[in-house]
This record gives sequence, structure tokens and C-alpha cells, in this order.
Amino acid sequence: MSYQHQYVDGTTVHFPLGKVVCIGRNYAEHAKELNNPVPSEPLLFIKPGSCVVPLDGGFSIPDDRGSVHYEAEIAVLIGKPLSKKPDAEEVRDAISGFAPALDLTLRDVQAKLKEKGYPWEIAKSFDGACVLAPFVPGDAIEDLADIGIRLVINGETRQDGNSRDMLNPIVSMIQHMAGHFALQPGDVILTGTPVGVGALGKGDELVLELVGHSSFTSRVL
Repeated sequence: MSYQHQYVDGTTVHFPLGKVVCIGRNYAEHAKELNNPVPSEPLLFIKPGSCVVPLDGGFSIPDDRGSVHYEAEIAVLIGKPLSKKPDAEEVRDAISGFAPALDLTLRDVQAKLKEKGYPWEIAKSFDGACVLAPFVPGDAIEDLADIGIRLVINGETRQDGNSRDMLNPIVSMIQHMAGHFALQPGDVILTGTPVGVGALGKGDELVLELVGHSSFTSRVL
């Protein structure tokens, strides 16, 4: 499995593929739809870079581990090192790009692990669990509090969210992450998913959008 970060113009981003740092339950309505409490502080977890696959050309999902849920998210590509307590200007300068992404979850597996109080990495970090579209340049988006993310499946809009509804805004979220572990060029931040998650099936046709900036079609192979 191989992956190279790309911009929408086809240019390859010359960063090594790093880790994927994620935040859970960053939209209150999404937490409620899964009957989860809204966290009082950022809920972080990490996916390995090995789970990243491109959206272009279609992607596969496991067929032997129960329900696979889609979670459309705004992805942020880090282009400069960040650690400890970067200020807001340093974070903004370190953002190399934005893209729509899918954070895939083995929902049945996750539920069983959570019931037992076990870690649930295998439900979130399997091969192919992070599906990334090409990035628009970081300076193409001026207002980080007004980024739309939309997912249409088989002609039906399933998720239609905006960064304005995040419990933890993008810059402060990245500051918090960098305070716990250093971020390096090539790392990707997944910023949480809005309400509307559900199961994917083989053959599903998808349109994934960073509203007003990029739109991509794909399918589940």
C-alpha cells in the first residue's frame, strides 16, 4: 500500500506520510446521534499513516468485520513542525492544505470493545481506514470558522456540516494536539465529523466536498 499527498492541481507534496491525529465527538450533534456524552475536553486518538488510502479511483472496505461507517471530515495537512505550545500564528503558518476525508470505523467492532472497556484502535486504524482526497493550498481558505464539509451517497446528502459548529475550532484544536505530541510535516489532522454518519456498502457512489473549494467522486469497490 502506498500513498502520496497531492494538491488539487496534481502536484505531489514532498512530505513523508506521517501520523493521522484525530479528534472524536467534535460536533455535539454527532456525539448525540451515537448516544455518546459530549466531551468536556478534546478527545484525541491517532491513526497510523499506513491506514491512509487515496479517494481517487475508489477504495475498499472490510467485508468480514461487521458494519463499516463513514465519517466525513475536514482534513488539515501539516507542513511545518509544531510542538509544545505554538501560538495561533505559528499554527496557521504550519497548515499546508485542506481536504475532505473519510474516517472509516468498524462500528460493530468498536461497540464490542467499548462495552468491555478495551482500546478500540482496531476499529479505527485498520488498513484503508483513512481515505484522503487531494488538498487545496492552506492559503486558499481564509476563514477557518467557515469551512463546509459535505458527503453525498447514491445521490442522497448524508452529511452537511461546517467548521463553525465544531466544539474545538481548528487552530485551538491543533494547539492542543501539539501540546501533547509533536506534529511533523506530512502529519494529517482529522477535525471531527458532523451528524449523519452511517454504514457504507460495496458499490456505493460518493461525492465528497470541501464546499466551494473542491469536490470529488468515488465509489466503494
